[in-house]
Amino acid sequence: MRLFMLSFGVLLIAGPAIALADDLENSFQSLKEAESKKDAAQVKKLAAETCALARQAMSAPAPASEAEKEAWTSRVDHARAIETHTEYALYATAVQAEPAMTVELLTALEQQNPKSKYLDEAYGHLFVALTKTGAAAKIPAVAEKAVANLPDNEDLLLVLADAEMNRKQVDRAHAHAERLVSVLGRHPKPEGISAADWERKRSAALGRGLWIAGITHSDKLEYYEADKDLRAALPLIKGNDQMTAAALFHLGVVNYQLGKTFLKKAQVLEAVKFSEQSGAIKSPFSQQAWRNAYVMKTEAAKMR
Repeated sequence: MRLFMLSFGVLLIAGPAIALADDLENSFQSLKEAESKKDAAQVKKLAAETCALARQAMSAPAPASEAEKEAWTSRVDHARAIETHTEYALYATAVQAEPAMTVELLTALEQQNPKSKYLDEAYGHLFVALTKTGAAAKIPAVAEKAVANLPDNEDLLLVLADAEMNRKQVDRAHAHAERLVSVLGRHPKPEGISAADWERKRSAALGRGLWIAGITHSDKLEYYEADKDLRAALPLIKGNDQMTAAALFHLGVVNYQLGKTFLKKAQVLEAVKFSEQSGAIKSPFSQQAWRNAYVMKTEAAKMR
């Protein structure tokens, strides 16, 4: 009788776990069916439900009996894999959905797990979708919150550096631009993107990052660093006249300052060239660039 009662007790303990495992598996299969049908609304609903069941299964306490621990470990590992798949389901469905649904799905993913590995690729899609739905003003706040969890995400860093540059928050813009340049220098090509597409994206972001870093260095009177970053930015921002005009203007200023400080006439003359090139582009810098070029020529004439 004692043996029978012990076995009955084990069944009572295992019963809820088995029932939960069945519920989890059924919900998981329904989620996969919704994915295959590209039913975004159902994916959003079922991902949340399946994730909740998976987390419930993962939180089950370990059994005292060694004989039961293997089965418990297997159930927990399976639940963890399913939880990860719910994140993938939200991401994979979002990138193929209409912009409004993309926003819904990726917001749901962010709420479910703000450190999800799929968010690293998702934020670029989210920002495009927010822009298309007329909600671009929300992007900097989203990036500000997200960068705490993904500090090396190039999409987040670029958004923040740009927004802070526009708000004239020089130190913050500079810090995010420098981090962006560093990140792009070591990030490999992500999966799911062609080498050509990645190089275009990387070059555009790197050019912007170097440009912001260079101009903020110039604003902070860090002339050597500004010269280095802006020279590197020039070939990457070719075709963008406004960025090029600003870069050339600041290159004129910093090379003039460096040339005067170290008595290098050739560098002052190079500053004249940069200033004239900036002045030749129609931009807010044009008139001041021509005035600078005249002053620099006068100074160069006095130098040996």
